[in-house]
Amino acid sequence: MRLSEKASPPSWGELPHRHPGPGEVVVRMHAAALNFADLLMQTGAYQDTPPLPFIPGIEGAGEVVEAGPDCDLRPGTRVAVLGQGTMAQANVFPAAWCHPIPDWMSYAQAAGFLVAYGTSHLALTRRALLTPGETLAVLGAAGGVGLTAVEIGAALGARVIAVARGADKLAVLRKAGAHHVLDSDDIPDLRAALREAGGVDVVYDPVGADPGRQAFGALRPGGRFLLIGFAAGTPPDLPLNHALVKNIAIHGFYWGAYRQLNPAMMRSSIEELMRLFQDGRINPHVGTTLPLADLPAAYELLRDRRAIGKIVITI
Repeated sequence: MRLSEKASPPSWGELPHRHPGPGEVVVRMHAAALNFADLLMQTGAYQDTPPLPFIPGIEGAGEVVEAGPDCDLRPGTRVAVLGQGTMAQANVFPAAWCHPIPDWMSYAQAAGFLVAYGTSHLALTRRALLTPGETLAVLGAAGGVGLTAVEIGAALGARVIAVARGADKLAVLRKAGAHHVLDSDDIPDLRAALREAGGVDVVYDPVGADPGRQAFGALRPGGRFLLIGFAAGTPPDLPLNHALVKNIAIHGFYWGAYRQLNPAMMRSSIEELMRLFQDGRINPHVGTTLPLADLPAAYELLRDRRAIGKIVITI
């Protein structure tokens, strides 16, 4: 599949086969995950949108079928891929973007693992410095990254308050480890609801807009606010005078930038996540699985925020 025009749905296309160069591999893709970034790329609004036409998908999983010179990965290695162009039957990627996965991790689980879990783990452990016993509030908690923040927060020993819409989503969040759930449809004042729940040390906000502003007001002195994304369409209007008076830290967080900003930190975080998965402390939730031919419908499912957890495309 590829995007040929801005704001258009993806369409089928064929590209000539290319052999891998030094440090590159060809990966036969088995699954790919859809992220909010893919929606932004569709309209050209994402900070790293490639020039048209391009193959969508920024993460996936598959099997190495060909390796170029100076490459440690060998054909037959099962990998999770972090790189543009995963919505294809096969593609060439730098080997450094491919992370070996254990045999007990399915391709569907691995396809949506790196971005969502990587974002939450690095943001919570390296930026927010979340510690056991602290309270973490997660907005948009049933979404792709929100659900991973709930799981990781609980695995780190935090008390997790998850905010989402609808009984089905709240049930999934309880199973994921949330200690307290709030239905955003039933809460006229999120700030008051979070304060009534005991207040918050860290806010994880992939939503933005008014929910982010209200959650900010529930932070205790010394709290940390993580700006993860703006699924509601606009950034939250945060009162910086309150940040000053209450010694609140505001962290903008874009996980993809760590590939250049601090690749060693990114790798160590992914290694820690693999250990958490191996120990059974996190369990990737594949919310919806669709074939590649239904990718346009998957875009609509993500745009309407109807999915719980990750949307995975099988290839």
